[in-house]
Amino acid sequence: MQLGIHLPHIGRKAGPAAIRRAAIQAEALGFDDVWVSEHIIVPAGAPYPPSPLFFDPVLSLTWAAAATRRVRLGTSVLVLPLRHPLPLAKELATLQCLSEGRLILGAGAGWLEAEFAALGVPFRERGRRLDEGLAMMRAVWSEDPVSFPARAIAAEIAAMRMLPQPSAPIPVWIGGGSEAALARALRHQGWHGSRIEAAALSGLAARLRAQAAPGFTISVRLRHPEGATADGFAPTLAAYAAAGADHAMVEPQARGLEAWLAAVEQVAAARAIAGL
Repeated sequence: MQLGIHLPHIGRKAGPAAIRRAAIQAEALGFDDVWVSEHIIVPAGAPYPPSPLFFDPVLSLTWAAAATRRVRLGTSVLVLPLRHPLPLAKELATLQCLSEGRLILGAGAGWLEAEFAALGVPFRERGRRLDEGLAMMRAVWSEDPVSFPARAIAAEIAAMRMLPQPSAPIPVWIGGGSEAALARALRHQGWHGSRIEAAALSGLAARLRAQAAPGFTISVRLRHPEGATADGFAPTLAAYAAAGADHAMVEPQARGLEAWLAAVEQVAAARAIAGL
């Protein structure tokens, strides 16, 4: 099972030095990839997310890419319906080129209705916008010139050009646990799930593999509890690997930067103990 780690780009620990230090540390410790999350704007006083301070995910990964050479760069997840696909496609293609092909696009439909309202995006249309947005980005990434018949998203694309195209194909992993999200994931390169117990993953992984194309990735997002030791966390990693996960991304729950970096070391040690 491959293993990724979340970068500290959220909350009081976040900042340019923190992101850079964590990316360099992750590469030095042998992690396969580093990850970021997304909220653009959140209600004041909302219980979740716990902090409104989110450094932009694409810019954070670009900063991390400049400090590293090997680790892949993932989004867990971009809420695609909140963004127009064309400028996002340009940003992601640029990041793929600058990082020499290290990007994984984790994408989801979103859940925070107030965030959609703030951005003027119809919440009930998010599934259609996600599907069409992905198709539109695939088109501009692979066709030159490109024409695309947009329906759910306001766009007129007829014999137009957008360069650079990605230096390598960008794999898309779909987040979410609904039936719609699982069906959507099977149309792409992977599923990136969260809040699923290892025991429940086993059956779901078998179901996805029975329907998926070769090379499909089953990824899970896990939390590393504050203060957890390597010995204590190793069984968690081993359980998800045994349940069929190809990849896990771990988000430490430590709030301060030094505690966060120490937690990352514990996750790396847990991986070694679990023999992964």
